[in-house]
Amino acid sequence: MQDTNNGSEGALSGVRVLDMTTVFMGPLATQQLADLGADVIKIEAPGGDSTRSLGPGGEKGMGALFLALNRNKRSIALDLKKEEARQALLQLARTADVLVYNVRPAAMERLGLGYETLRAVNPRLLYVGLVGFSQRGRYAPQAAFDDLIQAASGMSDVVARGSGSIPRYLPMAIADRLVGLYAFGIVSAALFAVSKTGRGRRIDVPMFETMLSQVLGDHLYGETFVPARGAMGYPRLLSKNRRPYATKDGHICCTVYTDANWKSFLRLIGKPELFDTDPRFATISARTRVIDELYGMVADALLERTTAEWVDALRDADIPCFPMHTVESVLHDPHLGDIGFFQETEQPELGRIRQMKGPSEWSEGGPSLRRAAPGLGADTRAVLKEGGFEETQIDQLLASGAAVVQGGKS
Repeated sequence: MQDTNNGSEGALSGVRVLDMTTVFMGPLATQQLADLGADVIKIEAPGGDSTRSLGPGGEKGMGALFLALNRNKRSIALDLKKEEARQALLQLARTADVLVYNVRPAAMERLGLGYETLRAVNPRLLYVGLVGFSQRGRYAPQAAFDDLIQAASGMSDVVARGSGSIPRYLPMAIADRLVGLYAFGIVSAALFAVSKTGRGRRIDVPMFETMLSQVLGDHLYGETFVPARGAMGYPRLLSKNRRPYATKDGHICCTVYTDANWKSFLRLIGKPELFDTDPRFATISARTRVIDELYGMVADALLERTTAEWVDALRDADIPCFPMHTVESVLHDPHLGDIGFFQETEQPELGRIRQMKGPSEWSEGGPSLRRAAPGLGADTRAVLKEGGFEETQIDQLLASGAAVVQGGKS
C-alpha cells in the first residue's frame, strides 16, 4: 500500500486500539484512528465481520465495503464466548489505550467485558461504546440501525418535506458515517485528556442523540426560542427547488445566496432591476421567506444554456457552481487526479483494488495508507505474541478454537 505521508509518523503513532466493532459506524471511526498511525487491532469473531461477505470480493471474505472501512488495521479472531479467549482479550487490554465496541452494553456485560472489569485491568483505558441511544433513557436497551436512526432523528421527515415526496432514507449510511466521524473526534479528545490526567474513562457515543443534534441544528429554527418565534424547519434547506438544476445537456449545482450572488445572477438572466425594485430580494430574510419561488426562477433560467456555458458564466460572476457528478464520473475527476485521491494497490487474492486517501492534509504526521484491510485472523498469532503469550499458549488457544488464524490454519 502506498504511503502518502512522506514517511513521517502519524499523529497517533504509539496509540493502541482494540477494535471490537463491526459493520459501518465503528469500523469507520477506528479506521480514522488507524489512518493517523494508531495500531488498531480488529477483534473479530471466528465468522468475521459481516461486511466481509458483502458485495464484490465477498466470496473471499474481503468484500468491497469491508475493504473501504478496515484499512491500516490488523485482525485477530477470538471466540469470546470461550473463557480462554476472554482472558486473552483482557491480557491484550493491559497495554491498550482504547477499546471501542458497538454492541449493546448489556452484551459486553454478558461477555464479562463490562467497564469495571476492563478498568480493573487497565485504569488508563478509554472504554468507548458506540450505542443506539443514551444509556440514561428508556430507549437504552433498544437495537439501532442506520435506517432506524434516520427515521427517528427526523431526517426522513425533512427529506420528504424538501423533496415534496414520501419519507425516504438517504441512499447512503449517513447516520453510521456521521456518528462514526463524531466518535473519532471524541476518542481523539479523550486521548488528550488521558495524557494530562493519567485516568481512563467510559464514554458512550449514542447514534440517536448525535444525529438529532445534527438535524435540529438546521431545523429547530423557530422552536429555538421559548416561547417559539415561528415554525420548525429552515426554509432554504426545505425548498423543493433546492436541488441540482437541469441545463440544456445535463445538471449543475448553483448556489445563489448572498446579495452579491443575486445581483450577479439577475444580471446574467437580463433582469438586473429586480434586485432594487422587487421586495422579495430586499434582504436575506425576505429571500428566505420565498426561497422556493426564487429557486424556481433559478431552475427555469438554467434550462436556457448548456452546463459548460453556465459554468463559465457563473464562475465569471463569482457565483458558486459545479457540474453534477455521478458516482461513476467522479472517479475520473481531474482535481482528484491532481491530488492522488484514489490510490491503487495489488491484493494477492483480489487483484488490483482502489482505496481513497484520508482527505485532511498535514505538513507532517497526517493520514497515510500503509496496508490494506486484513484477512480474518491474519494477525492472530503475531498479536498474541506481542501480548506476552508463549508459542505453546498460542497453540493451545488455536487448538481449542478460542483463537483462529486466517484460513483456520495455525
